[in-house]
Amino acid sequence: MNDEFKTLQKFDAGNGREGFFHSLPELETQGVGKISRLPISIRIVLESVLRNCEGKKVRGKDVETLARWDAKKPANEEIPFVVARIVLQDFTGVPLVVDLAAMRSAVKRLGGDPKIIEPLVPVDLVVDHSVQVDFFGSAQALRLNLEMEFKRNRERYQFLKWGQQAFKTFQLIPPGIGIVHQVNLEYLAKGVLSQKSEVGGQRSEIFYPDTLVGTDSHTTMINGLGVVGWGVGGIEAEAGMLGQPVYFLTPEVVGVHLSGRLKEGVTATDLVLHITQMLRAQKVVGKFVEFYGEGAASLPVPDRATIGNMSPEYGATIGYFPVDQESVNYLRATGRSDEQCAAFENYFRAQKMFGMPRKGEIDYSIDLELDLGHVQPGVAGPKRPQDRINLPDLGQTFRSLLQKPVTDGGYGKENVDLAAKHLVQLNGSAPQNGDMPGIDPGEELNKAEMVTNRPTPDPAKDLKGADPFRHGESKIGHGSVLIAAITSCTNTSNPSVMLAAGLLAKKAVERGMRVDPAVKTSLAPGSRVVSDYLTKTGLQSYLDQLGFNLVGYGCTTCIGNSGPLHPKIEKAIHDYDLVAASVLSGNRNFEARVHQNIKANFLMSPPLVVAFALAGRVDLDLTKEPIGKDKDGKETFLRDLWPSLKEVRDAMQSALTPEVFRRLYRDFANQNPKWNEIPSSTGDIYQWDEKSDYIHEPPFFKDFSMEVGKIQNIVGARALGIFGDSVTTDHISPAGAIKASSPAGQYLISRGIKPEDFNSYGSRRGNDLVMTRGTFANVRIKNLMVPGTEGGVTKYYGPSTGPAASTSGDQMSIYDAAMKYQKDNVPLVILAGHEYGTGSSRDWAAKGTRLLGVKAVIAASFERIHRSNLVGMGVLPLQFSEGTNGQTLNLDGSEIFSITGLSDSIEPGKTVTLEIRRRNGERDSVPVRLRIDTPIEIDYYRHGGILQFVLRQLLAKA
Repeated sequence: MNDEFKTLQKFDAGNGREGFFHSLPELETQGVGKISRLPISIRIVLESVLRNCEGKKVRGKDVETLARWDAKKPANEEIPFVVARIVLQDFTGVPLVVDLAAMRSAVKRLGGDPKIIEPLVPVDLVVDHSVQVDFFGSAQALRLNLEMEFKRNRERYQFLKWGQQAFKTFQLIPPGIGIVHQVNLEYLAKGVLSQKSEVGGQRSEIFYPDTLVGTDSHTTMINGLGVVGWGVGGIEAEAGMLGQPVYFLTPEVVGVHLSGRLKEGVTATDLVLHITQMLRAQKVVGKFVEFYGEGAASLPVPDRATIGNMSPEYGATIGYFPVDQESVNYLRATGRSDEQCAAFENYFRAQKMFGMPRKGEIDYSIDLELDLGHVQPGVAGPKRPQDRINLPDLGQTFRSLLQKPVTDGGYGKENVDLAAKHLVQLNGSAPQNGDMPGIDPGEELNKAEMVTNRPTPDPAKDLKGADPFRHGESKIGHGSVLIAAITSCTNTSNPSVMLAAGLLAKKAVERGMRVDPAVKTSLAPGSRVVSDYLTKTGLQSYLDQLGFNLVGYGCTTCIGNSGPLHPKIEKAIHDYDLVAASVLSGNRNFEARVHQNIKANFLMSPPLVVAFALAGRVDLDLTKEPIGKDKDGKETFLRDLWPSLKEVRDAMQSALTPEVFRRLYRDFANQNPKWNEIPSSTGDIYQWDEKSDYIHEPPFFKDFSMEVGKIQNIVGARALGIFGDSVTTDHISPAGAIKASSPAGQYLISRGIKPEDFNSYGSRRGNDLVMTRGTFANVRIKNLMVPGTEGGVTKYYGPSTGPAASTSGDQMSIYDAAMKYQKDNVPLVILAGHEYGTGSSRDWAAKGTRLLGVKAVIAASFERIHRSNLVGMGVLPLQFSEGTNGQTLNLDGSEIFSITGLSDSIEPGKTVTLEIRRRNGERDSVPVRLRIDTPIEIDYYRHGGILQFVLRQLLAKA
């Protein structure tokens, strides 16, 4: 046990327990720093640095530097943050466990003990990203979607079961339990943790704050409970699991003082969309955000968690709420023990960190103000979560964007008649010969050139004659709502908005209102607790009557698992080039993320999702125009259906009890018999199966040796892609459907897999052969080297010298071009605009980039996690000077690039030179900044990546 600063003290842990803790007030008494003025989030990180200070990975100097944090000018030093635990979801968790298995295989090949590869901190993996909405609008939807999930993902689940028995500190929560962030909030998080130790020769218990990192950017949802944690790439999480601290630069902390209270009719979703727009404009990327003040104290934990969840959308590392009585009340209300709640409260009181700070008590780098009373109802979209629209302005905004040029972020539909609608007949007979009702799926899909290659269920063969589509007659056009989904952790964690959705549905049903059959409706709660209280209050039956039946417990529409639309709807979208809409209560609405054929996607609260499903279109002002007509033909308005705050509160009081949480978070295995049916291999080493198309040994440790290469200049490189602003990780590495004509689709077909069995990119993340082919394969990505096109295409110019060099460039897929360049040993670069890599913390966006042969990415600015992931994979991130990008340099991709000034002596943030040789012989030299931000990242890059660095360290110690 470490106690370099002699801060270990005794405290009353409650319920008759005596505990010890590393006292931050004692650090201030010693004069190390003015701890009581530090933001609470900084103090929690400081406690970890203090407790883990052993002189090597964490030094006394690190404690002193952070204790003396200067609000207005934080030291440009990296912090070694040792987290208490790590949380994974299956899309990122499966490839992470694949990497650990590959490391074990590499150790065995080198003659070592493979068991040296073992997580050193507790790891929880929640399987929540694999369920797709194939069936909806039916009481059988949950069962049928779960059956499809297990059928599609059997290989992945067998592999995860191997990992569960191979690694001692690895806990797995099976499918059908909930979304990782809500499971974390309701069950995994403890607020304060403890471990047995020895103090003064006596067995004792050391207490410390619950902290974590997770492989999903929305890990920040846990900030609402006063737990410091954020999303990292799977690559960085692996290093943390294997004993490496999470390194990050000393951050600025933005203090957001909340005052007032939300008005009647304004939801937590409206608040978070307001905050997202406000903070994105304040440029808080890479900063901590801490909410405080009387307004913050008035918010219940679910509302705080909603705000914390959206941190990636406003760009902050965390969106933190300090611990107060509301935090303790939430732990108790969600079934945590009295002993746990007492330890949580007493620990934070002992550290003098209990209670919501008031104005003037804390020093912040930037001070912002928000009166909750000023927040208005709103939505965000149609392409980015920070593009908030006041509810009355939605119709006008959509109409404007419809006609706005594509180059200005619009849809380029000049002189359109929004009143023009196209009749779609969704009627059909009973399933015959395994076909969908009344249609030939193959014929219709081909006609529509359908790119949503979700496996269209074969009801006669697989699912007992179930029909996945709704029948009827519909008219659709520009602005028609075709997907309405109450989805994702952002809002399904929040009883107030979920109950509001149920109450609105009740009023609509009582008026005889119905949802148009063209609208694909779904309800995917964050946990089974939601179903319990919706059923208990009787509201689920009203949601069911509008088609919002339970479809699964997982991240569905928000991650792109929205499932297929009726093929006749797909055909109409294609034939008439419709800009159709989705409405969802999620946190992400990037292009082609929700569904590849739905171009306008709007984030909103669950009750508004129900309202827009009833309205069937987004080109209207719901505050003035009617939603529709009731059974008597009378016009019905949103104000007629909207529940009051009192109605919501009354429903909440009758719905939630601690025992419900205890019952639903008990004995997961017995609650999930389908999981128990899956067989699994055993042993310390995974037996790789070359026949598997889900799990494949990655090439990261091929020819691995203990020798470390030198950092050298990159010479004679070609551009693989030139991109504009806001290229997301969805653009770089899509999670959704695999297009049959894409390199990944063609590869799967060559393996004998039919398009209906492709599953999604996200589900195949354990297979590098699919994922590398899927890199830059999003159907909406725009490579400026090939103007006027969308999708993963580029121009191939051949080697930089010799007879094979080209000046015109042959158009081909990005994957095919990359493989041709690799054959000729030509290094590659990517050039991009601002906010490159925004979106989910998707490690394959960096892994795929590396495996395509890209040596450097030069961008106007980077998203935090993706920049870190690139370094972690040995890809060099470089940043243009302000005002410079590929367009200002007039680059078309025919140029030859070199990056000079690189050597083993490079330092973080150093300026190096991008040399450009144009095809006419002209040369330019452009200064670019090295976005290797910390000294440890220099080591990662030198070793070829973080995994190689850690593996060499472990082997050296063994």
